[in-house]
Amino acid sequence: MPNIRPSADLRNKYNDISEFCHKHREPVFITKNGQGDLAVMSIDAYDELSGKLELYRLLQEGMEDIKTNNLRPINEVFEEIEERLAK
Repeated sequence: MPNIRPSADLRNKYNDISEFCHKHREPVFITKNGQGDLAVMSIDAYDELSGKLELYRLLQEGMEDIKTNNLRPINEVFEEIEERLAK
């Protein structure tokens, strides 16, 4: 169940919100005048979420390449990776 707090809690109970976000790695949803307004999360959780979104974007790009037959032999790909790592 989502953790929902009023906006006043950002000021009055910041430490509780921060502790929850770090401990549970989940966002806290902040309301303003009874309506959803913000989602607050730890930097670690945000970085993890951003990384997942980037991975999904790259996977989608790869799927599009497959559909358009924009392919290369695997040995070329590994050679390119090895060259980049050697720099």
